[in-house]
Amino acid sequence: MRDRLAAIEERYEELNTLMADPEIAKEPSRWTELAKEQSKLSTIVAKFRELKACENTLAEDKTMMREQLDEEFREMLESEIDEMREKIDTLQRELKLLLLPKDPNDEKNVIVEIRAGAGGEEAALFAATLFRMYSRYAELHGWKTELLSSNPTDIGGFKEVIFMIEGEGAYSRLKFESGVHRVQRVPTTESSGRIHTSTVTVAVLPEVEELEIEIDPNDLRIDTFCASGHGGQSVNTTYSAVRITHLPTNTVVSCQDEKSQLKNKDKAMRVLRARIYDMEKQKRDAELAEARRSQVGTGDRSERIRTYNYPQGRMTDHRIGLTLHKLELILDGDLEDVIASLQNADQMQKLEKAE
Repeated sequence: MRDRLAAIEERYEELNTLMADPEIAKEPSRWTELAKEQSKLSTIVAKFRELKACENTLAEDKTMMREQLDEEFREMLESEIDEMREKIDTLQRELKLLLLPKDPNDEKNVIVEIRAGAGGEEAALFAATLFRMYSRYAELHGWKTELLSSNPTDIGGFKEVIFMIEGEGAYSRLKFESGVHRVQRVPTTESSGRIHTSTVTVAVLPEVEELEIEIDPNDLRIDTFCASGHGGQSVNTTYSAVRITHLPTNTVVSCQDEKSQLKNKDKAMRVLRARIYDMEKQKRDAELAEARRSQVGTGDRSERIRTYNYPQGRMTDHRIGLTLHKLELILDGDLEDVIASLQNADQMQKLEKAE
């Protein structure tokens, strides 16, 4: 680790020199590229320099301890030595975390797909609740939410809703949301007051740029049809709705939310690219399943990850054994404690493997 940190510090200084070069300053794109690289290294370098300073202080304190006869001063040195050792341990652990391989998708926008599972209308209503929860979370972070496709029910639920969240680091924070979300509550339509259990499936996919994945136009079948609303009544008489089928994988994406056929096609292609990319990623991950498996789950769509219990006002994440008794706040977008705990568990798992 030490050699790697020294190499990073050397590269950081090299970047400083390059960015100060007047010739480089004449190339804005090159300078920006260097500045981005420098920014990524800055936290590691700062921690490494702090570590070296603490190690120097510790060495000096030990030397003085051997030479010092004054009892009061020795006690002060002992206290500082203990403090430095503790700080060095903390910094070394933080640096190990910073050196862990980064998920290349972490900084990307996300496409979130929510589908009602078992539970009929109650599941569809909870799908709408989760859509609102993630939309509020995005809003609290100053991120933009864009509806890509939806299949609403007559009473305000969603059989399916697909939307994009645009924001720096959105995928890094939301990628652990994939899986089956279970809700336990008394439906408003239930006269006897019995608690029903319903499920909703969430899939979180990184947005994929056109250049990142190649889709042969000859592999696509594109159908257009008239958009329809609740109960099948006609919304418009133009063929604005689009259905795209990727023939090799039989992946089908439909979009009819926009009045423009071109916009619907664009949105459908964004979802299709994300799904195909995710399929390829899961195929690669399956080949390294043992290395990838972690205590926060594999991202398997069939894995039950969380329960929202309304009568008890609690949310439990089964992967890390986290229970929070603030369901109302969580459903209003306050997911910070949940996401931070999942990220921490993932980092600890990776750190254990690295060691």
